[in-house]
Parts: sequence; structure tokens; C-alpha cells
Amino acid sequence: MSVSVIIIIMITTTMRTCHATNQFYVPKFPAILVFGDSTVDSGNNNHVDTVIRANFFPYGRDFPGGVATGRFSNGKLIPDFVASQLGIKDTVPPFLDPALSEADILTGVSFASAGSGFDGITNSASRAIPVVKQTEMFGRYVAMLRDIVGEEKAAEIIGEALVIVSAATNDFNLNFYDLPSRRLQFTVGGYQDFILTRLRNFLQKLYDMGCRKMTVAGLPPVGCLPVQMTVDLESPYTRRCVDKQNSDSEAYNRKLKDLLKRMESNLSGSFMLYSDIYQPVIDMIINPQFYGLNETKKGCCGTGTMEASFMCNKLSPTCPNPDEFLFWDAIHPSQAVYSFISRLVVNEVLQKMF
Repeated sequence: MSVSVIIIIMITTTMRTCHATNQFYVPKFPAILVFGDSTVDSGNNNHVDTVIRANFFPYGRDFPGGVATGRFSNGKLIPDFVASQLGIKDTVPPFLDPALSEADILTGVSFASAGSGFDGITNSASRAIPVVKQTEMFGRYVAMLRDIVGEEKAAEIIGEALVIVSAATNDFNLNFYDLPSRRLQFTVGGYQDFILTRLRNFLQKLYDMGCRKMTVAGLPPVGCLPVQMTVDLESPYTRRCVDKQNSDSEAYNRKLKDLLKRMESNLSGSFMLYSDIYQPVIDMIINPQFYGLNETKKGCCGTGTMEASFMCNKLSPTCPNPDEFLFWDAIHPSQAVYSFISRLVVNEVLQKMF
């Protein structure tokens, strides 16, 4: 058993014990604000002119009421679970939802857009809302919040809100691995630096707009996504993780951690935390039985090798128990995996922000 698995066991046991004795301190973030791609888009793309959507069956089959909300999952996403665990609310609505209520605005929304990234080329292909443009939506949100509670209270809510940022996987998959658009211009290290520069500028913009408590997700083991195993010419049938893509992800994550540390030290009053997605997913692949998983190389929807978004639809057969699958479709984890990772994110927030 790996060291990280032992750590996860300790974290989970501690959380259960503390909840049972009512001694587990949950910080009262007033709101949750979410930026990024399909891993955290709770339905904004339903209102965007793009085919990258998930507002149809079988997406949402395990969401409360069996509703396909636009989340790229069989159920909830990490921000939903985090918001619930921190006592903010049960789910995080999309900012573009026309039915958004004042209560939704007060407690936070998601600005994320499936198919987006930090690179402009990524977004031109998907017609998603670029991550760097999501600050414009945030500006509209701030104005709405001020109208409800006034400028001073709005600034307080934003400064105390938990900010989640999750993006960059699309940049590497679409522009470097699966298509050569950026390989002709950058080495992989150079492209990592290009993306991290865009990320740094984005975080600086959020800071300038009043955000202080931010957690940024690193890359997952990109080479273990079912679609990447399928596209890889060396292992489409053996279905092995693409080692080079995984080592690239690890290198990017190391750079991201260093960047966040530097930014935190330079930006007064800020928390810039790194959320590790890579190691938990790798542990699930190495030790699936510990997590109750039976399948880690294919998604639950369709063949599980290529289907995502419109390719995963009502005509696609699905597995009887998605909780036993690491992936729901060929790109996105199942609700069970999101739930587990969210507990690690909460633990990280609790330890370092308070």
C-alpha cells in the first residue's frame, strides 16, 4: 500500500471520528466561487453556443431528481460536495442560469465553462467561455452582489469566499497531445510556462477584484484519461496510461505549486493553495479495491473509450453501477470519485486556511 493511500485512510478516519463527536471545526465561508472547465461547470454551457454540453441523459442520472443539469458527471461535482461539506449549500449553480436567485448570488456560483482553458486556441475550438474571460462574468456577479448587500458587505463576502479554480487539461489535450497546434511552437516545458503565465495573470486579476482565499487544482494524470489511452497509437488496445503525458502532468504540477507559493508570499492577505488531483487518481488506479472500484481504464458511458459530451447520450448504454467506475465518460470522473476527492480538498482548506 502506498504512503498516499495510508494518508488518505488517516484523513477519512479522522473526518468520520470528528463528525461523530461533533468536534470537527467547519469554517464558515460565506460563499463559494468557481472558475474553470467541465470538471467544475455546473451548467453554464447550457446557455453558450457550443456543442460541449451535458444537459441530457444519461448525464445527471444520479443527481438529485435524476436531472441532467449540464454537469459532466452522473451526479454532483467537486464544488457541490465541497460547498455541502463546508455548510455553504448543497449545490453550486451556474452563473448563467436565468433562474438564479438572490440566495444563490449571496452564497456563490460557478463561472466555469466546459471545454475552456487558459489558451485562446483551446476556446476557439470548443467555443467555450475562456477561463481568462470568466473574470468578466465575475465582474457582473460583483455588481449584482453589491446591489443586494451594498459595496462594503459585498467586498467582505468576496474576500472571505472560497475560490476554486480547475482548468488546463483541455489546453494540453487539445493543443499539444491530440492536435499539434502548439507543438509546432513550444516544447512541452515551454507550453507549461505559457499556460502558467496565463494562470498567474488570472489569479492576479481575481486578487485585484477582491478574492483572497483560492485553491487551484493541478492536472490529473492526463495520460490515464480513457480518451487519451484510446488516442495514443502505442496502447489503444492494451489500454495503458500514457507515461509521457503523466510525467508532463507531474512536471506542470510542480511548477504550479512553486507559482502559488510565490504568489501567496507576494500578495498580502492571500491564500493560494494547491489541490492535488494527480495522486488520488493514481492511487485509485493502483489500488482500485480500496475505493470499491472495478474499472479504471474505461468510462461507464458507452464503450467508455471515446464517448463524452454529445457522444455520451440517451442511445449510449451505461454500466449498472457508476460508483464502481473511476470514470463516468471517457474524460470525466464518476460522482463517487468526485465525492472522495472533495473530502481531500476540504481537509486541505481546513488545515491551511485556518
